[in-house]
Amino acid sequence: MTALDRPAVSLALDPEEARRVRAQRFERIGKWLLPLAIMVVAIWLWDRICVWNEIPRYILPRPGEVLHTLYADAGLLFGSLLVTLKITFLGLALAVAGGVGLAVLFTQSKWVEMSFFPFAIVLQVTPIVAIFPLINIYVDNQTAKLLLCAWIVAFFPILSNTTLGLNSVDRNLLDLFKLNGATRWQQLVHLRLPAAMPYFLGGLKIAGGLSLIGAVVAEFVAGSTGQSSGLASRIIEAGYRLNAPRLFAALILISFTGIVIFLVLSLISHLVLRRWHESALKQER
Repeated sequence: MTALDRPAVSLALDPEEARRVRAQRFERIGKWLLPLAIMVVAIWLWDRICVWNEIPRYILPRPGEVLHTLYADAGLLFGSLLVTLKITFLGLALAVAGGVGLAVLFTQSKWVEMSFFPFAIVLQVTPIVAIFPLINIYVDNQTAKLLLCAWIVAFFPILSNTTLGLNSVDRNLLDLFKLNGATRWQQLVHLRLPAAMPYFLGGLKIAGGLSLIGAVVAEFVAGSTGQSSGLASRIIEAGYRLNAPRLFAALILISFTGIVIFLVLSLISHLVLRRWHESALKQER
């Protein structure tokens, strides 16, 4: 290639590179701008529907009334949110400890997996509202009741995803470890657990939202008898009093909390995987 040819090649590549840079810039902007724009339009339509149809505030309050209630009742609502978050994170922590521990045990013994995995499936497919009356009979402590419900809901995604990850190691690498005399513990620590990390983190993102759902559903059942002080009990109380603005404010607070939990767990997953796993590496378009 002569010196005269090189600028021509460089110029030929520049438009493609510029197109890719523009596409990446638009994608970064659109990832945040489009959801915000749709949210603004949805809130505006909500407000206009209330005005155009003259809907009473105790049936469907306007967005401004909901925001005012969220500010005016902040002490009550955020105090109840702390109670719900306590159950949520404790249930998630127990689900992580139990799910990972049992998944490791399953990996070490197929007989243990065949014996106990069906019981985990039973817990997953049985509705929590059907289990809670039994829990209410056999468990005296109110916090333990709610915690057990949150744990049951969040447990299975951690267990199933981690078990899948531990069993999805490269067989060639596993044979290499065995060939070099690695013990089962060394295989677990240096091969199986790192390979299972993306699966575990995926299950963790699912379990984070499910633990919040489990806590709220359990509070709904317990709160109907006046035993709970979480956000669900505030929703039930607002429904009895036809206080729709407070009811919507509590619902928005629950939704926002779920979004924050998902974003935080997604950030943790990205920080853990970004340097070595394909799912977190930037893909060229």
